[in-house]
Amino acid sequence: MPVLRRTGGTPGGGPFLLAGFGSLLLLLLVAGGYALRILDQVRTSDLDERNSYLRRDHALDRVRTGIYQSAIIMRDYLLASGDKSMDEKTGSVQIERFAETRDQTDRALAECAALIDPTESAALRELNSELQVYWKLLGFISEIPAENRLLLGSEYLSKQVRQHRAELIQMVDQVDAISARQLAASDARMNEAFGRLRRRLALIVALAVCMGLLLAAFTARRTLRLERELEQRYGQVLQTRQELTELSARLVSAQEEERRSISRELHDEVGQSLSALLMEAGNAAAHVAPDDAHVRQHVDSIKKLAEASVNIIRNMTLLLRPSMLDDFGLVPALEWQAREVSKRTGIRVHVAAADTAGELPDALKTCIYRVVQEALHNCARHAQARSVRVVVRQEDSRIVLSVEDDGRGFDARRVRGLGLVGMEERVRHLGGEFHVRSTPGTGTRVDVELPLAS
Repeated sequence: MPVLRRTGGTPGGGPFLLAGFGSLLLLLLVAGGYALRILDQVRTSDLDERNSYLRRDHALDRVRTGIYQSAIIMRDYLLASGDKSMDEKTGSVQIERFAETRDQTDRALAECAALIDPTESAALRELNSELQVYWKLLGFISEIPAENRLLLGSEYLSKQVRQHRAELIQMVDQVDAISARQLAASDARMNEAFGRLRRRLALIVALAVCMGLLLAAFTARRTLRLERELEQRYGQVLQTRQELTELSARLVSAQEEERRSISRELHDEVGQSLSALLMEAGNAAAHVAPDDAHVRQHVDSIKKLAEASVNIIRNMTLLLRPSMLDDFGLVPALEWQAREVSKRTGIRVHVAAADTAGELPDALKTCIYRVVQEALHNCARHAQARSVRVVVRQEDSRIVLSVEDDGRGFDARRVRGLGLVGMEERVRHLGGEFHVRSTPGTGTRVDVELPLAS
């Protein structure tokens, strides 16, 4: 019989797989966390840069508006000075509006200077210097004498102030271009950060893919090895099961041969010796004097003991291997067995078997006889049955046996005694089918189907 051995497998494969998959998962988590952190930084930087650009742009718009609006205020001041119906108070209001606009424009320029890149502050300082000159030019209008203010002031606005205003607006546009370049530089930095992130993520993904491929290769190799090992073990189990089945069949066959041999020995040797003893006891009784009662009593006792021994030997012989199974066939042997069980236990046993069943091979006859014998033994011992019906039916390619009682039954799914196992092994060895149908309180039915050799 083969011995199952442990083959294949790599020691420590499980911890290696756990470590590999754990490292792969950790790598993916680190990559995900790094990507999220960089994206959050880029997003925050982008929002900050966009907000700064919008604030610079808004501040420059206020500077432009202040430059234009201050010129308009001083023009209105000149017009108010030329109108005789306007009082001095109206001119003072215009001067106050000019001062307020100048202050707002200076604050907007200062706000823009705080948001601009320090490397680009030279243009902003130049703009601030020219803007202060512009304020002085506009403020000079209020210092022109009132009688000549409209004429001289209008000419002054057309020549000096307008030209300087155009230069200021051009400088504001230059500062706006600097702000746009600063935004573009920020976009370039973000694109570079995205590029670095893309390259690092590609490296991490490539590393993860390589680790995954290595783990997949190792897992596949180990799985194939385990599959081969399982196939080998399954083959060993099948071989062992086949050998156990063959061993069981040989044991059953050897048991039948031993029973047949013992039965013949008891019948031929012991039985004949006891028969001879019985005859000699009879002869001895014939030669005993009629008046010798004491000797005759002993001779009669010997005859009775010999007769009882002959009956016991005959019953043992029939139980071991009934000679009628070999001499007369299956049906007479089953009927004799039914009569013996009925005589011994009081259970009514009815046998219904076709005459053609007597032409069966010896292995089939022996199997059917032993199954019926064990079934009747179980009925007498466990079932508490009143009647049993045994049916043997031969068909074209099989022979069918059923043994059914009206006893108390049992749970066939849970209870499986040695007797049922022995019956099933006999039937399975001959390629047949064995079924037990029983539930508590409904009796038991044993069904057997045996194939006939072609």
